[in-house]
Amino acid sequence: MKKPGTKRRPPAECAFSAVSVKMILGACRTCEFLLHKGAKIPDKPAPLGVCKVEFCDKSQNSLLEGLKPDKLLAALFISLSLAASTCASPPPGAEDAPRAETVLAAAAETSFSGAAPVLTVPASQEPAPPGRNIIAPVLAVFPENPRPGEPFVAALVLPGGFIRPETGTVNSAPRAVLVSPGGERLGKAAFFTLDEKSPGPDANAALLAALLTIPSTMRAGLAKVVVEGITGLEGKELGIAVPEREFGSETIDLDERNTAIRTEPDPQKTGEANRLWAILNRTGSSIYAEEAFAAPVTVTRRTSFFGDRRMFRYVTGATEASVHAGIDYGAPRGTPVTSCAPGKVILARSRIVTGNSVIIEHLPGVYSLYYHMDSLGVNEGELVETGTLLGLSGSTGLATGPHLHWEIRVAGENADPDVFMARPLLDKNAIFSKLNW
Repeated sequence: MKKPGTKRRPPAECAFSAVSVKMILGACRTCEFLLHKGAKIPDKPAPLGVCKVEFCDKSQNSLLEGLKPDKLLAALFISLSLAASTCASPPPGAEDAPRAETVLAAAAETSFSGAAPVLTVPASQEPAPPGRNIIAPVLAVFPENPRPGEPFVAALVLPGGFIRPETGTVNSAPRAVLVSPGGERLGKAAFFTLDEKSPGPDANAALLAALLTIPSTMRAGLAKVVVEGITGLEGKELGIAVPEREFGSETIDLDERNTAIRTEPDPQKTGEANRLWAILNRTGSSIYAEEAFAAPVTVTRRTSFFGDRRMFRYVTGATEASVHAGIDYGAPRGTPVTSCAPGKVILARSRIVTGNSVIIEHLPGVYSLYYHMDSLGVNEGELVETGTLLGLSGSTGLATGPHLHWEIRVAGENADPDVFMARPLLDKNAIFSKLNW
């Protein structure tokens, strides 16, 4: 902040520009996350070397007015750093020192990446082509603090000029990677294009999305989403505060038949498992379902719940721990089983472990699974709607009685079906609104 009686450097000597302020402090698309919307920052970018942002008492108040307490200190730090970087006379030879944009970008990232739901990444330091304004990439998650077992969207505003996602495997396409507080890679999902109609100054910008799930086995802590596969954004990350969540437990006694299904090696069982994982780890680009999901049966009684910590007890006396990946409905044999949402049938066949099974793709990397049915009523490749009859409930495969096992997978990870019934996973209106898209 400028003290009374002090002299400012002439604007022509200033090393910072208003366009940099807009990028770093988020006065572009994400101003509501970092600054009060009424911040006095010029709408038109100033030429490099000309500073039009006056850090007098009045403009400081306009910058800080309306900020929440948890962001006030960080905003003060950035503002004071900006004033020092902008208006202090550089010593001889300082032309090779890091630019103020770089210094403040690092400060902003350090201050906010661990807690805030949105991270603004500095754009390239290369000068913008004539007639085109560069916007800063923005990484955000929806919802902000998903619990263990809950899915979330990693959204990325990508300015024109960056590499766009290409069709391919998750290992070759640009991707979002979920990393645990201890640094373990928990999951990954390829970005897909959610929208290309940019309302901002960059007509070539795109809004990308990747769908992930916090594993139900993860403990509370600060996880992070890391961007990979996009030149210029490699390693950019955003912190996610994951809260604690408790799950139930149960012990299941298995007879000789079910013990054999779980424990005896079988090449066919191995082949079926490999095919299943090849499906669940595949991220397409089709969006079939944009609404909340519906329950697959009219029966409401549940015999097992999502995330239950299970202990299987075999006839031999041995035990084995497992985590229940879905919901078991106590549906009598012959109960109609219907699709929970629009999608495409990827698998409809009998399997050793899960019996008569159906898998439906709903969103890129999002699949619903229906197990142990008595009979099947759809074929692979068919398109279905919410309520389409898939088959009748039963007790085929590894089952202790008639029921429907309903499961949802996101990027290969099991996700809580109740979340999908409560709200749409890919809520475009909410994402567009929060990112000012």
